[in-house]
Amino acid sequence: MHFSNIALVLCLFSKIVFSNFISKKIHEDATGAGHTNNWAVLVDTSRFWFNYRHVANVLSIYRSVKRLGIPDSQIILMVADDMACNPRNPRPATVFNNANQHINVYGDDVEVDYRGYEVTVENFVRLLTGRLPPGTPRSKQLMTNDGSNVLVYLTGHGGDGFLKFQDSEEITSQELADALEQMWQKRRYHEIFFMIDTCQAASMYEKFYSPNILAVASSLVGEDSLSHHVDPAIGVYIIDRYTFYALDFLERVEPDSSKTMGQFLNVCPKRVCISTVGVRRDLYPKDPNHVPITNFFGSVRPVEISWNAVKLLSNSSANVAEPQCSEMDVPVKALGKRLSYVPLFPKHLFTD
Repeated sequence: MHFSNIALVLCLFSKIVFSNFISKKIHEDATGAGHTNNWAVLVDTSRFWFNYRHVANVLSIYRSVKRLGIPDSQIILMVADDMACNPRNPRPATVFNNANQHINVYGDDVEVDYRGYEVTVENFVRLLTGRLPPGTPRSKQLMTNDGSNVLVYLTGHGGDGFLKFQDSEEITSQELADALEQMWQKRRYHEIFFMIDTCQAASMYEKFYSPNILAVASSLVGEDSLSHHVDPAIGVYIIDRYTFYALDFLERVEPDSSKTMGQFLNVCPKRVCISTVGVRRDLYPKDPNHVPITNFFGSVRPVEISWNAVKLLSNSSANVAEPQCSEMDVPVKALGKRLSYVPLFPKHLFTD
């Protein structure tokens, strides 16, 4: 009798735990719980002046995500050529994505993390998977976790199942899919929005097999992705069609916007894009029409509210040791005064 009671209790306990687990999962799926931060990986893979538009493409997306709140510390920008300082540029230190020069997407504070010949397939894959050499600067690392929503934007020249880097090498759709699977296995993302503007762009997401990925491409297999317009002042195409209309949409988005990813997926219909925009939803469990666009293009700042009082103790009551500077640490201008380090933050005590 004793053992039967124990078995009954254990059975009831397991049912309660399982029920709570299911309820928690349903709540997380419905509310987006688990999403704590946003990152962006923005890549231009083309060099040379006649590919000016690809640099304008990536800088346009960079400008938008930065304006919407993602800090430079969480944006990895890879630009294969420096169009702003190209001797052919009649307007040095600027990159425009419109012939009327409405927006200088280069701006005054652009931070390029990988530039020129640093933009390679190896560096891109190492960045995604976290397999970087020791001593790699923090600005060149994708320091995501299982709470990160990651925007991956690629632009350049591509074909059926590949994207060229620097006109000298290429990444295949299978290699890209395997890199994203490594990210998932290593818990390096919560959700990914994959966005690519290149010829036959949809071929690059066909091999994806990892969960929680929503993908959009500027053209289907067998189609070219076309440029939008020429700037007579520089003599080359200045932006691609898909990115032009994507930027036009993003310019009307604010950090508190109610616009959704479903709306963004329809920014470039065939009548204006000429190519057919491809979308892959089968790996993404949510309805894009119910996902705020700021889940990928904006900033997430989690705030925890505590109803408990917090007492801050003074340095004397905290008994914090203050190490003295050595003689070598004392500046000459201190005029004999001995300096000491103080703690960055006083010790605090949480009380119920």
